[in-house]
Amino acid sequence: MHPLLTMTLQRLGFGLLTLFAITLLIFFAIELLPGDLAQEVLGQSATPETVAAFRERLGLDQPPVQRYLAWLGGIAQGDLGTSLANGREIAGLLGARLGNTLFLAAYAAAIAVPLALVLGLLAALYRGSWFDRTVNVATLSSISFPEYFVAYILMLLLSVKWGLFPSIADIGPDAGLGTMLYRTFLPALTLVLVVTAHMMRMTRAAIINLLAQPYIEMARLKGASPMRVILRHALPNALAPIINVVALNLAYLVTGVVIVEVVFVYPGLGQLMVDSVTTRDIPLVQACCLVFAGIYILLNLCADLLAIATNPRLMSRR
Repeated sequence: MHPLLTMTLQRLGFGLLTLFAITLLIFFAIELLPGDLAQEVLGQSATPETVAAFRERLGLDQPPVQRYLAWLGGIAQGDLGTSLANGREIAGLLGARLGNTLFLAAYAAAIAVPLALVLGLLAALYRGSWFDRTVNVATLSSISFPEYFVAYILMLLLSVKWGLFPSIADIGPDAGLGTMLYRTFLPALTLVLVVTAHMMRMTRAAIINLLAQPYIEMARLKGASPMRVILRHALPNALAPIINVVALNLAYLVTGVVIVEVVFVYPGLGQLMVDSVTTRDIPLVQACCLVFAGIYILLNLCADLLAIATNPRLMSRR
C-alpha cells in the first residue's frame, strides 16, 4: 500500500476517534447545564403532568447513557433530530446556514491567502527594511485585538462614518453573487485581518529559514536574482509549513466565525448556534457543535496530509 494512503487511513481513524470523544464531551457538557430543559421550554406556568409528558416525549426520563447512545445512533444514520424551537428537521436547518458560513469563509480565504503569501514573500525578500517592519507591526496589531473589536471598528469607519458598506450582512435567498459579496464585505474583511498575520509570518519565517541553506547560496553565486531565488528555489521547499498554517487558518475561518456572524447578524451556522443557546434548543446546539468539530477535524487532517505530501523528506520516512 502507498505510504500516503496508509497515513491517510491512520489519520482518518484518529480523526473519527477524536470526533467520538467530542460527541461525549458535547453531550455530557450540555447534560451538566443547570435547570430542567422541559421546564425551560414549556415555561413556569406548565403543569407537572405537561412537563412529565414533554420529558417523556424528548426521552429525558431515560438515563443519560441511554440517551447518548440513542443520539449517537441517530447521527450514524444521518438523523440529527428535530428542533425544539420550530419542530423542523435539524439537518435541513443546518444545510442552509452551513452554506452561508462556508461562503463567508471562502470569501475571506480568497482575500487572506494570496495577501498573506505575497506579504510574507516580500517581507522575506526585503528583510529588515521599512516594508518588513511595517507589515509585521500592522499584522501583529490586527491580531492583537479581539474579533468583535476589529468588527466594530470597521463598522464604525466603513459603515457609520463613510457609508461604504452595510453594517448588517443581510443576504436573502434572491441575492445575486455581487450583492452577497458587497453585503458580506465587512465580516469577510474582519476575518481577513484576524487570520492574515498567522499565514504571513509563517511564510516569512519559512522563506528566511531556507535562505541560509547551501543550495540557496549556490543559486545566488550563479547570478540568480533575489526574486528568482525565492520563487524557484526557496518557496517549493517551504510549501509544507505554509500549506499547514493555511489549512489551519481555513479551519479557523469556518469554525471561528461565531462572534463575527453575531456582530454583523449574518445568517450563518454560528448565528444559528447562538440563537439556539438563547432558546434552549439543545438538540440544535449539539448538532451545531458537532458540525463545527467535524469540519475542524477534517481540515486539520487535510493540513497534515498536504504538509507531508509536499515534503519529500517526510514522504521518504514512510
